[in-house]
Amino acid sequence: MRHRQIYAALLLAFSATPTLVFAQAAAADAASAASESPQKAGADAPASSAGNGELPTVKISASGAPRAAFDMPAAAQVTKSSVPLKETPQSISVVTRELMDAQQVQTLNDALHDVPGVISGTYGRRGWDDFIIRGQTASDSVYLDGLRAAINNRFAEETFGLQQIEVLKGPATLLSGLVLPGGMVNEVSKRPVDYTFADVDATVGSHGYYQGSVDMGTPLSENGKAAFRINALAMNSNDATDYVWSRNRYIAPSLSLDLGPRTEFTILTSYQERNYIRQQGLPWSGSVLANKNGSLSRSTFTGEPDQQPYSGHEARVGYSFAHHFDSGWTVNQNFRWQQFSLGGQLVANGKVASNGYTLSRTATDSQWSGDTISLDNNAQKTFDTALGRHEVTFGIDYMRGREDAASTTCTVGSINMYDPAYTGTITCPSTPKTHTYTTIRDLGFYARDQIALGQRWRVLAGVRYDNASSDVLNELKDTRSANPSSATTGSVALMYELLPGVRPYVSYATSFYPNSGADVNGSAFDPETGKQWEAGVKFDIEKGRTSVTVAAFDLRRRNVLEDDPNNDGYSIAVGEEHSRGFEFSFNTAPTNHLSVTGGYAYTSAVIADDGGQTPSTDGTRINNVPRHSFNVFARYKLPGELYRWEINGGVRGQSSMYAYGYTIPGFVVSDVGVGYSAPRWHAALRLSNIFNRHYYTGGLSNAVALGDDRAVMLTLGYRY
Repeated sequence: MRHRQIYAALLLAFSATPTLVFAQAAAADAASAASESPQKAGADAPASSAGNGELPTVKISASGAPRAAFDMPAAAQVTKSSVPLKETPQSISVVTRELMDAQQVQTLNDALHDVPGVISGTYGRRGWDDFIIRGQTASDSVYLDGLRAAINNRFAEETFGLQQIEVLKGPATLLSGLVLPGGMVNEVSKRPVDYTFADVDATVGSHGYYQGSVDMGTPLSENGKAAFRINALAMNSNDATDYVWSRNRYIAPSLSLDLGPRTEFTILTSYQERNYIRQQGLPWSGSVLANKNGSLSRSTFTGEPDQQPYSGHEARVGYSFAHHFDSGWTVNQNFRWQQFSLGGQLVANGKVASNGYTLSRTATDSQWSGDTISLDNNAQKTFDTALGRHEVTFGIDYMRGREDAASTTCTVGSINMYDPAYTGTITCPSTPKTHTYTTIRDLGFYARDQIALGQRWRVLAGVRYDNASSDVLNELKDTRSANPSSATTGSVALMYELLPGVRPYVSYATSFYPNSGADVNGSAFDPETGKQWEAGVKFDIEKGRTSVTVAAFDLRRRNVLEDDPNNDGYSIAVGEEHSRGFEFSFNTAPTNHLSVTGGYAYTSAVIADDGGQTPSTDGTRINNVPRHSFNVFARYKLPGELYRWEINGGVRGQSSMYAYGYTIPGFVVSDVGVGYSAPRWHAALRLSNIFNRHYYTGGLSNAVALGDDRAVMLTLGYRY
């Protein structure tokens, strides 16, 4: 109950402020409702300041029809820098709030479809966020406001509370600590702004989807620096699969304080509850593979309707602080404490009998709980020397994550998967099969210098030292394994402006990630390491109306943990995984009415050294990584008297991929939408997978994950 008490105190402190919002709205001049002036950029227009994590609002006004562009931020929070993205020699993609709203994004997996080189939703609609970056699993590399979310990704993120999503590809250890080599996702929270606003939306959709949301805020001081904001959401939905459903509740108050012209301080909090029945996918036989009894219905549920739903909560309290000294130094501090719990039952597919229709099943009751403390301190200064202009950053960060995990192996009967007659019985013993308590600590020291040499050259160099430990207590055997480790990592990059707006670059980066646990012999694992070479070119064309990035990379990852094929429940460290490929991304607004964003990625990801497994898997493709993937999304705002209307649509697809010895066919899906925006209200209608393409997003050992079938979604909203 401790998290509920903390959260109740926060809400009590903020309780008077929403009343002020509605009081000001009621007193507003009624004539403003008839105003035909274009809508302001909104509460989520992103910009960036130097390294402090704040994203001040940019208000945009124009005459005539508003631009259709999905304006990218000048800099990304994940870089802890004011250097523009176009001058940053790294592959960083940003999914803006505007783009998420245009696509009516519901999950992090949905939003990551817009990032070339990222494959998301590989395990289907299981209630978690699953994604692969540059051929390497990166689902645990989720950061919020620059701080690690948790040691394991158990709880799906709520995208409604986000202002933008940033994806840094390749090793990101330098500034963020323990990051898997493929890359990281940094989510940026919505923050208070310096004007009063209120947005209230209602959404209905296919499969009994109902959602209500509110996002509102108001300044608390005349200069607008002290301000309050709250966004909240309630969602109920069923699923295309029988007996599968989900419920989500979310609230996120935030408060910025006026501590003087040189100081920024923002309190960020959130609380989320999720309840759902997990969608586990279909057996390979009868879906991807032929079955003598025909194809399985995509609505088939292979679990038990009465199984215990997954139920959990997540609470977060933190702050962002920055102070600017007369000497030119800026000191930043970001802190967050979070706590979560999640538990439920999974009925998973087993083997299909020789008759082709009897499916054996396994059942697991899992319970997780834990908390995370994250702290980042850094100091920055920009100054000139004979070698050029320097922007230096020195930082110390700390993360302590704990997780209590218990898993009970249960029994459940077989079913006829073509004509299920559910048994209604899941039998679980009183003693769990595994019960571990894991604690991971990391203390990191980092330094970076970004040097502008004249008008054309830019150099980035940084180094980091980590002292980490991973302690695992086996509650059943009362044994403990400790695995301390340390490493020095870093990155270096060089960029040159060959022509105006044309900037080729080359970079090299290394990473470090401690492995927890022990092998079947009780020996602790060596830490995982990664390294990457990257070369690319960034184009800034027509004074920012078009940006293009092309990049080629070679990424190697050593001591990767995989399931031990000869000892169930244990892991082995694979010698090396190797990814290499090419990415192309673009964002363009050729006219004030048309905006197009998209990209393409080629990724070859294989096991280069299996560590001596028998039989050998050297040269085997890594699971769920397609060689080719692409995405394109366009929005067109109609001209003339129809300027309030817009049409949007997109196409995305990927080639076939390998998973657990099987081949999953490729796919192409298309979406289309229409929107209308008035001064006080708006509407959006979206039809996804318009041709109802039946496709699969990834595979597990005994199941293949279903892609989303055709669905419609309608949103009506009021804005003040």
